[in-house]
Amino acid sequence: MKYELIKLGYESNALAPVISQQTIEFHHGKHLQTYVNNLNNLIAGTKFENADLETIVKESDGGLFNNAGQVLNHNLFFTQFSPKGGGKPVGALAAAIDAAFGSFENFQKEFEAAAVGLFGSGWAWLAADAGGKLSIVKEPNAGNPVTKGLKPLLGFDVWEHSYYLDYQNRRADHVKELWKIVDWQTIAARYSA
Repeated sequence: MKYELIKLGYESNALAPVISQQTIEFHHGKHLQTYVNNLNNLIAGTKFENADLETIVKESDGGLFNNAGQVLNHNLFFTQFSPKGGGKPVGALAAAIDAAFGSFENFQKEFEAAAVGLFGSGWAWLAADAGGKLSIVKEPNAGNPVTKGLKPLLGFDVWEHSYYLDYQNRRADHVKELWKIVDWQTIAARYSA
């Protein structure tokens, strides 16, 4: 199987000013493309040659894990946003958030604290266990909750390449702004899948 760069469901300028066109073009078009190219080179001739991304992430290590993890992470990241995003979740996802965190607002505070407090590069995730219970998971580098048997629902990328052109060293500002473009219908569909 040959992996390809995921296509965006919006124009490269559509998420501005939260994420600028320049950042999208670098983050998606250059960083993610490099991970995809590296992944394809690393799986050639291995037992992972025809494996899906989650299997590779669960069963690999080293450079293969890093590149597969970043492809999976970024595929989830770029498909969770919409220029018409924002607001709050509804239905079963909203109920699960309230059950786990007390309120949506408390969830946002805890999620922001996880994202801002992660040392170095990595990801903050909202993840669900097999029973639908939600938790916030901090993952360094290319980590993904699938390695813990969890389903990733929402991920905020806190590698500097995801925000530095727009926010410089203001990670907290970047994280706060991302709520404005989260597509809660997409996150709810991940939850119910």
